[in-house]
Amino acid sequence: MAGKGRGSGGGRQRGSTGSGPVVGQVDGGAAELAPDRERARAWTLLIDGAPQSHVDLADPTYLDFAYQRRIGHLIDLVAPARQPLNVVHLGGGAFTLARYTAATRPRSTQQVVEIDAALVAFVREHLPLDPQARVRVRAVDARAGLAKVPDGWADLVIADVFSGARTPAHLTSAEFLDDVRRALAPGGWYVANLADGPPLAHLKGQIATAASRFEHLALAADPVVWRAKRFGNAVLVAADRELPVAEFTRRVASDPHPGRVEHGRALADFAGGAAPVADASAVASPEPPPSVFR
Repeated sequence: MAGKGRGSGGGRQRGSTGSGPVVGQVDGGAAELAPDRERARAWTLLIDGAPQSHVDLADPTYLDFAYQRRIGHLIDLVAPARQPLNVVHLGGGAFTLARYTAATRPRSTQQVVEIDAALVAFVREHLPLDPQARVRVRAVDARAGLAKVPDGWADLVIADVFSGARTPAHLTSAEFLDDVRRALAPGGWYVANLADGPPLAHLKGQIATAASRFEHLALAADPVVWRAKRFGNAVLVAADRELPVAEFTRRVASDPHPGRVEHGRALADFAGGAAPVADASAVASPEPPPSVFR
């Protein structure tokens, strides 16, 4: 998420205790926390009506959104179970994935970079973080925040950044990935939530860009997204060491909304010769059609 200036994060009631919606104005627009009628302490964060995150305060290991569940699989697979990690989250939302990491990998050290300071305040007020979690939140632009991460510090860099419903252009380029690589420890992984629709030109460009900077890639998406039949999310993972593709594939295929994973030659063929994106030519990801949020 991205915004300008500082808005008011005030809401009508605390999300952690109330049963009705919580509303507030943040830099990126009108924020709403909508209660999950099936889970007593769970909430969906929406910005200007577009769903951004789902959080279950009673069970932070529960990931409702398909793309977040797929990123959760990668958090599980990047290192042995319960081993603490150093993680950079570019894009904060409701801190869903930081909460998941803290719950599944205690003693992890995490940095969340979220430009919308009012959104950070809104989420902190209504969906407070566990005070024992080692999570630092910086209210700055994602690329500027990444530049402050020490060389080789991060085991995992997760990019889930949207201004409105689009990824900003400056977070789609090879130069951006150069700074991701600088921040990653040897063997670290880069994970990105990408959104695109037919004809998938943005997604193919992002695959080509990552392939220009990392040796190993894998991409998970719904079958209808792979076939360019519908706008949707795809989760990209990139590294300079071999990825556990078979286990990632098994987990994604077993999800409540099963997806498909491609890697290697099949993924390169899917990208179809797309060119890497440079800062000079980068554009934001496409605007999703209104029907996506109905």
